[in-house]
Amino acid sequence: MSSKVVAFILISAWFSSCQSPPERVTLRAAGQSLTVEVARTEAQRERGLMERANLGPRDGMIFVFDRDDHLSFWMKNTPSPLSIAFLAADGKILQIEDMQPFSETIVRSRLSARYALEMRKGAFAELGISEGDKFQFPNRFP
Repeated sequence: MSSKVVAFILISAWFSSCQSPPERVTLRAAGQSLTVEVARTEAQRERGLMERANLGPRDGMIFVFDRDDHLSFWMKNTPSPLSIAFLAADGKILQIEDMQPFSETIVRSRLSARYALEMRKGAFAELGISEGDKFQFPNRFP
């Protein structure tokens, strides 16, 4: 096999691994089901929903952290307005905030939280999900 063919195979394999579909989970709260992407790694959390123009009414991303902490988020390179819910380790919604597209203003959790869930702006209210409600996580989550 020529070195060009080997290089092509290696590059193709690397590119394919980068394009794997994101992990998704189904969360339930207030009689509603949401299917959201999971951001577990630092790189996934840093990327978040950047450059996403459209999210469906039940789509979003849950950011998973190793421990409870005061979490901070911004909207750099994010063209869609979002709402963020900060969640306790047991899934209880501690706080919901709206965030503006491309804003570098930091949105912080008032209390220590384990997770953050981003959806399109107003989606929580539209689905009847509010602070104090509790998300049910799938088995073996996170």
